Amino acid sequence: MRDVVAQMHRWWAEGEPFARATVVATWHSSPLPPGTSMLVGPDGAAIGSVSGGCVEGAVYELAQEVTAGGRPVLERYGVSDDDAFAVGLTCGGVIDVYVERIDPAGFPELGEVATAVAAGEPVAEVICVAVDGADPQGRLGRRLVVTPQGTSGTLGSGRLDAAVAEDARGLLAGGRTETLRYGYDGTRMDEELTLFVSVHATPPRMLVFGAVDFAAAMARIGAYLGYHVTVCDARPVFATARRFPEAHEVVTDWPHRYLRTEAEAGRTDDRTVVCVLTHDPKFDVPLLEVALRLPLAYVGAMGSRRTHDDRLRRLRATGLGEEALARLASPIGLDLGARTPEETAVSIAAEIIADRWGGSGTRLTSLSGSIHRQQPMRPAAGG
Repeated sequence: MRDVVAQMHRWWAEGEPFARATVVATWHSSPLPPGTSMLVGPDGAAIGSVSGGCVEGAVYELAQEVTAGGRPVLERYGVSDDDAFAVGLTCGGVIDVYVERIDPAGFPELGEVATAVAAGEPVAEVICVAVDGADPQGRLGRRLVVTPQGTSGTLGSGRLDAAVAEDARGLLAGGRTETLRYGYDGTRMDEELTLFVSVHATPPRMLVFGAVDFAAAMARIGAYLGYHVTVCDARPVFATARRFPEAHEVVTDWPHRYLRTEAEAGRTDDRTVVCVLTHDPKFDVPLLEVALRLPLAYVGAMGSRRTHDDRLRRLRATGLGEEALARLASPIGLDLGARTPEETAVSIAAEIIADRWGGSGTRLTSLSGSIHRQQPMRPAAGG
């Protein structure tokens, strides 16, 4: 996403119009999630994808038409009853793609968005992608850029901008890209306007505790999955950047103290994952006591079943209840038969992904139905 925005900014700065096609909604086995974009540049170059190749040709042609004509289009692509391989998704999915022309006059806020994305600062772009019925006020294609500090642009009215900004900041905090619906003046119970909120948030954090070989492999796969990876250990001889070159930062501190400090400073959230690889009670029990009291996405701890049982006994002695203990993934990872640190890291990453999206970890060959789970659409806050 950062590379796409950077390319948009380069073309935008040159003053030449180009097109952006964005997936704004998906159903069934759609290959790519909402927010995925494809650019069609002034020279005809195509960058990115909206479907992994299924409908790119049709979207490319539409993008060229929109660049020339200027008016945005919301187009649905799915399996055709007559020919599923013509202009459709062979996987059986359905996607809505919003295609718009981008130029400095129509999107003067793009420089602000590009600067924020490059700096790793949270920013949301809200676009009106559909209007129910006539559109005498020209709402289609309007946009509002939202940051934690303020807004720029407008969707057509102050009340609508205020309502949308409030909800967009909630999505920014959670790092979620979603479609929301409002009335013309921002009433959340009406649905005249369909707004797509594209969130560029700071990466979620992966905190890996224990400067061991497994941590080095975990740092590599965590960074590959898009996490900001921190490795923490109380032993300075082991907690070095040289041993963990793929980690974004290496910290020497007592694990429980570091996690508590980060949480109190607001640097953890419900996207943060914690991997405890120390399997030493003097480190992991105080750490897990802190972690299991926080609203984190995932908390896993390495160790044998015997270590796990002893760990639970010690954690119960700290006052943690069964509901909190049930959140602990221990022994950590899925049953892949892993042996090496790299294989174990894949096992842990697979469990984190399954936990995030509600996957079972079962082989797809033994299942039926859609292979892509859909995130439920959340209503606008207060709706």
